[in-house]
Amino acid sequence: MAVELFNDGKHIVHAFYDLVDDSAAGAVQSNQFLVVDDGHGALIDPGGNMTYTGLLMDMQKYFSSKDLDYILASHPDPDIIASVNKWFVASHCKVMISNLWTRFVPHFTTGRDISGRILGIPDQGSVIRLGNCQLLALPAHFMHSEGNFQFYDPVAKILFSGDLGASILPHEIAAEPVSDFASHARQMEGFHRRYIVSRKVCRFWANMVRQLDIEQIVPQHGARFVGAKAVGDFIAWVEGMECGVDLVTQEHYRLPT
Repeated sequence: MAVELFNDGKHIVHAFYDLVDDSAAGAVQSNQFLVVDDGHGALIDPGGNMTYTGLLMDMQKYFSSKDLDYILASHPDPDIIASVNKWFVASHCKVMISNLWTRFVPHFTTGRDISGRILGIPDQGSVIRLGNCQLLALPAHFMHSEGNFQFYDPVAKILFSGDLGASILPHEIAAEPVSDFASHARQMEGFHRRYIVSRKVCRFWANMVRQLDIEQIVPQHGARFVGAKAVGDFIAWVEGMECGVDLVTQEHYRLPT
């Protein structure tokens, strides 16, 4: 089930594209990620209950689920973190999420006190120690959530971009890297015009991520961008995109008839 995005023998990154029933009557397709370094592990956007078993089984190949260090949540949507109560039971992991959302996480649990296991990420982001590496929580506010983070793995040179770059595709297609950017951009356009707040934040984001050495940009929905050209094309596309409040007019605020 896992797609191996990186493996140098010590540092491993797996992506999961097929753990959700994304048929027409099912749920929206979504991707989950496991990062392992020196026997320590983090799940990025592990999803809801339907993804739990597949992730649990895969990580046992590298370490006991009881040794899971972190769940890293880009934002608090159900397809990101609804399974958190099961992970709290199966492991001693802590959840890292924006300070804005720490008090919302308990709504996915049974109500017992788990406050010591929820770590708020400040607006400016943070460095996260995992094994012998340091992941970065990068500010991505309003892309699309108010308190939103992306996660950068400097060993694998992968940027996990959350909903930025999302395309709603069948999982069989989503598991393959983007090969024709111009064609793929049409699959992303509708989502981004509605869910990303403005071109202003897109420009700020582009200025930030161009400072990183990125070989892959991997969204939480749909296909990933692999290689310098695809990464560069995507950043330029985001930078120039009009979206959200850029497109709103009085016509969107009328009394229904």
